[in-house]
Amino acid sequence: MFSSERLKGIDLFVCVADMGSFTAAAERMNLTSSAISKGIARLESRLQVRLFNRTTRRLSLTDAGVTFYRTCTGVLAELEEAELSMQAEDSEPRGKVRIDLPASYGRLHVLPVILKFIEHYPLLIPHISFSDRFVDPAIEGIDILVRIGGPDIWPNAVGHRYLGTQRHIFCASPAYLNKRGEPNSEDDLENHSCVVYGEENGMLTPWHFARAQRSTAEKRVLPARVAIGDAQGQLTAVLAGYGIAQLPTWLVNRQLEDGTLVEVLPHLATDGLPINLAWLKSRQAQPKVRAILKILTDNVGPSGSALNVP
Repeated sequence: MFSSERLKGIDLFVCVADMGSFTAAAERMNLTSSAISKGIARLESRLQVRLFNRTTRRLSLTDAGVTFYRTCTGVLAELEEAELSMQAEDSEPRGKVRIDLPASYGRLHVLPVILKFIEHYPLLIPHISFSDRFVDPAIEGIDILVRIGGPDIWPNAVGHRYLGTQRHIFCASPAYLNKRGEPNSEDDLENHSCVVYGEENGMLTPWHFARAQRSTAEKRVLPARVAIGDAQGQLTAVLAGYGIAQLPTWLVNRQLEDGTLVEVLPHLATDGLPINLAWLKSRQAQPKVRAILKILTDNVGPSGSALNVP
Protein backbone atom coordinates (compact mmCIF):
# COMPACT_ATOMS: atom_id res chain seq x y z
CA MET A 1 0.00 0.00 0.00
CA PHE A 2 1.30 3.46 -0.90
CA SER A 3 2.41 5.57 2.05
CA SER A 4 2.53 9.36 1.92
CA GLU A 5 5.71 9.09 4.02
CA ARG A 6 7.56 8.28 0.79
CA LEU A 7 6.93 11.80 -0.48
CA LYS A 8 8.38 13.51 2.57
CA GLY A 9 11.72 15.13 1.95
CA ILE A 10 11.73 14.73 -1.83
CA ASP A 11 11.27 18.46 -2.47
CA LEU A 12 14.00 19.27 0.06
CA PHE A 13 16.38 16.75 -1.47
CA VAL A 14 15.88 17.94 -5.05
CA CYS A 15 16.27 21.59 -4.03
CA VAL A 16 19.53 20.89 -2.16
CA ALA A 17 20.87 18.90 -5.13
CA ASP A 18 19.92 21.68 -7.55
CA MET A 19 21.28 24.52 -5.41
CA GLY A 20 24.43 22.74 -4.26
CA SER A 21 24.21 23.72 -0.60
CA PHE A 22 21.91 23.63 2.41
CA THR A 23 22.13 27.41 2.79
CA ALA A 24 21.08 28.17 -0.78
CA ALA A 25 18.27 25.60 -0.58
CA ALA A 26 17.06 27.15 2.68
CA GLU A 27 16.90 30.57 1.04
CA ARG A 28 15.03 29.16 -1.95
CA MET A 29 12.48 27.31 0.22
CA ASN A 30 12.21 30.03 2.88
CA LEU A 31 13.37 27.64 5.61
CA THR A 32 16.33 27.58 8.00
CA SER A 33 19.51 25.69 7.14
CA SER A 34 18.90 23.58 10.23
CA ALA A 35 15.46 22.54 8.99
CA ILE A 36 16.92 21.58 5.61
CA SER A 37 19.73 19.59 7.24
CA LYS A 38 17.36 17.75 9.55
CA GLY A 39 15.00 16.98 6.69
CA ILE A 40 17.81 15.45 4.61
CA ALA A 41 19.03 13.49 7.64
CA ARG A 42 15.53 12.04 8.19
CA LEU A 43 15.31 11.12 4.51
CA GLU A 44 18.70 9.37 4.56
CA SER A 45 17.70 7.54 7.75
CA ARG A 46 14.45 6.34 6.20
CA LEU A 47 16.21 5.22 3.00
CA GLN A 48 19.17 3.82 4.97
CA VAL A 49 21.60 5.31 2.46
CA ARG A 50 23.82 8.38 2.30
CA LEU A 51 22.67 10.79 -0.41
CA PHE A 52 25.31 13.53 -0.14
CA ASN A 53 29.05 13.71 0.31
CA ARG A 54 29.62 16.54 2.78
CA THR A 55 32.86 18.46 3.23
CA THR A 56 33.57 21.91 4.62
CA ARG A 57 33.89 23.29 1.09
CA ARG A 58 31.36 21.48 -1.06
CA LEU A 59 28.32 19.27 -1.18
CA SER A 60 27.96 16.61 -3.85
CA LEU A 61 25.67 13.68 -4.59
CA THR A 62 26.80 10.15 -3.86
CA ASP A 63 26.22 7.48 -6.53
CA ALA A 64 23.06 6.49 -4.69
CA GLY A 65 22.11 10.17 -4.49
CA VAL A 66 22.47 10.59 -8.27
CA THR A 67 20.18 7.60 -8.87
CA PHE A 68 17.62 8.86 -6.34
CA TYR A 69 17.79 12.38 -7.81
CA ARG A 70 16.87 11.09 -11.26
CA THR A 71 13.95 9.17 -9.80
CA CYS A 72 12.73 12.13 -7.73
CA THR A 73 12.93 14.61 -10.59
CA GLY A 74 11.03 12.13 -12.72
CA VAL A 75 8.31 11.87 -10.06
CA LEU A 76 8.06 15.65 -9.75
CA ALA A 77 7.89 15.96 -13.53
CA GLU A 78 5.06 13.43 -13.64
CA LEU A 79 3.16 15.42 -11.01
CA GLU A 80 3.70 18.57 -13.07
CA GLU A 81 2.44 16.77 -16.16
CA ALA A 82 -0.68 15.66 -14.29
CA GLU A 83 -1.40 19.24 -13.28
CA LEU A 84 -0.78 20.58 -16.76
CA SER A 85 -3.00 17.93 -18.33
CA MET A 86 -5.88 19.37 -16.32
CA GLN A 87 -5.48 22.69 -18.05
CA ALA A 88 -7.21 23.66 -21.27
CA GLU A 89 -5.77 22.31 -24.50
CA ASP A 90 -4.85 25.82 -25.67
CA SER A 91 -3.32 26.89 -22.35
CA GLU A 92 -0.15 28.98 -22.37
CA PRO A 93 3.14 27.01 -22.38
CA ARG A 94 4.57 27.12 -18.87
CA GLY A 95 6.85 25.27 -16.52
CA LYS A 96 10.23 23.59 -16.79
CA VAL A 97 11.14 21.74 -19.98
CA ARG A 98 14.43 19.88 -20.44
CA ILE A 99 16.09 20.17 -23.85
CA ASP A 100 19.40 18.65 -25.00
CA LEU A 101 21.13 19.93 -28.15
CA PRO A 102 24.24 19.11 -30.21
CA ALA A 103 27.13 21.28 -29.06
CA SER A 104 27.97 23.43 -32.12
CA TYR A 105 24.76 23.10 -34.13
CA GLY A 106 22.66 23.63 -31.03
CA ARG A 107 24.42 26.81 -29.95
CA LEU A 108 24.44 28.31 -33.44
CA HIS A 109 21.01 27.39 -34.77
CA VAL A 110 18.66 25.89 -32.17
CA LEU A 111 19.35 27.98 -29.07
CA PRO A 112 18.58 31.30 -30.85
CA VAL A 113 15.19 29.93 -31.93
CA ILE A 114 14.33 28.83 -28.39
CA LEU A 115 15.47 32.11 -26.84
CA LYS A 116 13.45 34.12 -29.36
CA PHE A 117 10.41 31.94 -28.69
CA ILE A 118 10.45 32.22 -24.89
CA GLU A 119 10.40 36.02 -25.10
CA HIS A 120 6.64 35.59 -25.58
CA TYR A 121 6.17 33.03 -22.78
CA PRO A 122 7.62 34.28 -19.48
CA LEU A 123 6.25 31.28 -17.57
CA LEU A 124 8.15 28.80 -19.77
CA ILE A 125 11.48 27.74 -18.23
CA PRO A 126 13.74 25.74 -20.59
CA HIS A 127 16.67 23.88 -19.04
CA ILE A 128 19.06 23.46 -21.98
CA SER A 129 22.12 21.21 -22.09
CA PHE A 130 24.62 20.52 -24.89
CA SER A 131 26.18 17.17 -25.76
CA ASP A 132 27.15 15.21 -28.85
CA ARG A 133 26.76 11.76 -27.28
CA PHE A 134 23.65 9.64 -27.75
CA VAL A 135 21.04 10.50 -25.12
CA ASP A 136 18.10 8.23 -24.25
CA PRO A 137 15.47 10.76 -23.12
CA ALA A 138 13.43 8.10 -21.34
CA ILE A 139 16.39 7.25 -19.08
CA GLU A 140 17.72 10.77 -18.55
CA GLY A 141 14.41 12.60 -18.31
CA ILE A 142 14.92 14.81 -21.39
CA ASP A 143 11.69 16.19 -22.85
CA ILE A 144 13.07 17.25 -26.24
CA LEU A 145 16.36 16.68 -28.00
CA VAL A 146 17.92 17.50 -31.35
CA ARG A 147 20.47 15.08 -32.73
CA ILE A 148 22.76 14.95 -35.73
CA GLY A 149 22.55 11.28 -36.51
CA GLY A 150 20.81 8.92 -34.14
CA PRO A 151 19.84 5.28 -33.79
CA ASP A 152 18.49 3.33 -36.75
CA ILE A 153 15.64 2.22 -34.51
CA TRP A 154 14.36 4.70 -31.92
CA PRO A 155 13.03 3.48 -28.54
CA ASN A 156 9.26 2.95 -28.45
CA ALA A 157 8.86 5.68 -25.85
CA VAL A 158 10.49 8.27 -28.12
CA GLY A 159 8.86 10.13 -30.98
CA HIS A 160 11.09 11.56 -33.68
CA ARG A 161 10.96 13.71 -36.79
CA TYR A 162 13.48 13.99 -39.63
CA LEU A 163 14.52 17.61 -40.19
CA GLY A 164 16.86 17.04 -43.12
CA THR A 165 20.39 15.93 -43.93
CA GLN A 166 23.41 18.16 -43.45
CA ARG A 167 25.74 18.83 -46.38
CA HIS A 168 29.52 18.42 -45.98
CA ILE A 169 31.89 20.48 -48.13
CA PHE A 170 35.65 21.01 -48.31
CA CYS A 171 36.76 24.56 -47.59
CA ALA A 172 39.75 26.74 -46.74
CA SER A 173 40.61 30.40 -46.23
CA PRO A 174 41.66 32.53 -49.22
CA ALA A 175 45.00 33.23 -47.46
CA TYR A 176 45.76 29.52 -47.20
CA LEU A 177 44.84 28.86 -50.84
CA ASN A 178 46.95 31.81 -52.02
CA LYS A 179 49.90 30.34 -50.17
CA ARG A 180 49.48 26.63 -50.95
CA GLY A 181 47.33 26.57 -54.07
CA GLU A 182 43.92 25.01 -54.59
CA PRO A 183 43.62 21.19 -54.74
CA ASN A 184 42.16 19.79 -57.96
CA SER A 185 41.67 16.18 -56.86
CA GLU A 186 41.30 14.01 -53.80
CA ASP A 187 44.91 12.88 -54.09
CA ASP A 188 46.07 16.51 -53.96
CA LEU A 189 44.90 16.64 -50.35
CA GLU A 190 47.87 14.47 -49.38
CA ASN A 191 50.09 17.48 -50.09
CA HIS A 192 47.94 19.92 -48.12
CA SER A 193 47.46 20.73 -44.45
CA CYS A 194 44.25 19.14 -43.19
CA VAL A 195 42.19 20.26 -40.19
CA VAL A 196 40.33 17.16 -39.02
CA TYR A 197 37.97 16.19 -36.23
CA GLY A 198 39.75 14.35 -33.41
CA GLU A 199 37.82 11.93 -31.21
CA GLU A 200 38.35 11.80 -27.44
CA ASN A 201 40.07 8.41 -27.83
CA GLY A 202 42.70 9.91 -30.15
CA MET A 203 41.20 8.55 -33.37
CA LEU A 204 40.75 10.82 -36.38
CA THR A 205 37.35 11.03 -38.01
CA PRO A 206 37.60 10.04 -41.69
CA TRP A 207 36.54 12.38 -44.45
CA HIS A 208 33.78 11.35 -46.83
CA PHE A 209 34.19 11.61 -50.61
CA ALA A 210 31.37 11.49 -53.14
CA ARG A 211 31.62 8.85 -55.87
CA ALA A 212 29.79 9.33 -59.15
CA GLN A 213 29.08 5.62 -59.64
CA ARG A 214 28.11 4.80 -56.07
CA SER A 215 25.16 5.69 -53.87
CA THR A 216 27.31 5.96 -50.75
CA ALA A 217 30.41 8.03 -50.13
CA GLU A 218 33.84 6.54 -49.50
CA LYS A 219 35.65 7.20 -46.23
CA ARG A 220 39.31 8.08 -45.93
CA VAL A 221 41.50 9.27 -43.07
CA LEU A 222 43.79 12.14 -44.09
CA PRO A 223 47.01 13.13 -42.29
CA ALA A 224 46.17 15.91 -39.84
CA ARG A 225 47.94 19.25 -39.57
CA VAL A 226 45.78 19.76 -36.50
CA ALA A 227 42.99 17.64 -34.96
CA ILE A 228 40.25 19.37 -32.99
CA GLY A 229 37.35 17.70 -31.20
CA ASP A 230 34.85 20.47 -31.87
CA ALA A 231 33.35 21.72 -35.14
CA GLN A 232 33.55 25.39 -34.19
CA GLY A 233 37.17 24.85 -33.17
CA GLN A 234 37.86 23.40 -36.60
CA LEU A 235 36.26 26.45 -38.19
CA THR A 236 38.45 28.76 -36.12
CA ALA A 237 41.58 26.94 -37.29
CA VAL A 238 40.52 27.00 -40.94
CA LEU A 239 39.74 30.72 -40.80
CA ALA A 240 43.19 31.26 -39.30
CA GLY A 241 44.75 29.63 -42.37
CA TYR A 242 45.79 26.28 -40.89
CA GLY A 243 44.48 24.24 -43.79
CA ILE A 244 41.53 22.55 -45.48
CA ALA A 245 38.63 21.01 -43.56
CA GLN A 246 35.45 19.11 -44.35
CA LEU A 247 32.67 20.99 -42.56
CA PRO A 248 28.86 21.09 -42.62
CA THR A 249 27.23 23.93 -44.54
CA TRP A 250 25.17 24.98 -41.50
CA LEU A 251 28.47 25.92 -39.86
CA VAL A 252 30.13 27.77 -42.76
CA ASN A 253 27.34 29.31 -44.87
CA ARG A 254 27.98 32.83 -43.55
CA GLN A 255 31.74 32.58 -44.12
CA LEU A 256 31.20 31.32 -47.66
CA GLU A 257 28.90 34.26 -48.35
CA ASP A 258 31.27 36.90 -46.98
CA GLY A 259 34.31 35.35 -48.68
CA THR A 260 36.31 34.47 -45.56
CA LEU A 261 36.07 30.82 -46.65
CA VAL A 262 36.21 29.29 -50.13
CA GLU A 263 34.76 25.93 -51.13
CA VAL A 264 37.20 23.56 -52.86
CA LEU A 265 36.63 20.21 -54.57
CA PRO A 266 32.85 20.80 -54.88
CA HIS A 267 32.43 17.59 -56.90
CA LEU A 268 33.52 15.60 -53.83
CA ALA A 269 31.03 17.21 -51.40
CA THR A 270 28.70 14.73 -49.70
CA ASP A 271 25.53 14.43 -47.70
CA GLY A 272 26.33 13.90 -44.05
CA LEU A 273 24.25 12.63 -41.13
CA PRO A 274 20.53 13.28 -40.77
CA ILE A 275 19.28 15.87 -38.29
CA ASN A 276 16.49 14.59 -36.06
CA LEU A 277 14.10 16.14 -33.56
CA ALA A 278 13.07 13.70 -30.83
CA TRP A 279 10.84 13.82 -27.76
CA LEU A 280 9.22 11.68 -25.08
CA LYS A 281 5.82 10.54 -26.38
CA SER A 282 4.43 10.61 -22.86
CA ARG A 283 4.95 14.39 -22.73
CA GLN A 284 4.12 15.48 -26.27
CA ALA A 285 0.56 16.53 -25.33
CA GLN A 286 1.84 19.08 -22.82
CA PRO A 287 1.40 22.63 -24.14
CA LYS A 288 5.05 23.51 -23.40
CA VAL A 289 6.43 20.47 -25.26
CA ARG A 290 3.98 20.73 -28.13
CA ALA A 291 4.78 24.41 -28.67
CA ILE A 292 8.55 23.92 -28.70
CA LEU A 293 8.29 20.94 -31.05
CA LYS A 294 6.31 23.06 -33.50
CA ILE A 295 8.66 26.03 -33.35
CA LEU A 296 11.72 23.83 -33.89
CA THR A 297 10.06 21.91 -36.73
CA ASP A 298 9.18 25.19 -38.46
CA ASN A 299 12.52 26.93 -37.96
CA VAL A 300 15.36 24.41 -37.78
CA GLY A 301 16.85 22.41 -40.65
CA PRO A 302 20.07 21.21 -42.28
CA SER A 303 21.03 24.71 -43.45
CA GLY A 304 20.60 26.24 -40.01
CA SER A 305 17.72 28.23 -38.53
CA ALA A 306 15.17 30.51 -40.17
CA LEU A 307 14.08 32.35 -37.00
CA ASN A 308 10.53 32.84 -38.28
CA VAL A 309 9.37 32.86 -34.69
CA PRO A 310 6.03 34.53 -33.86
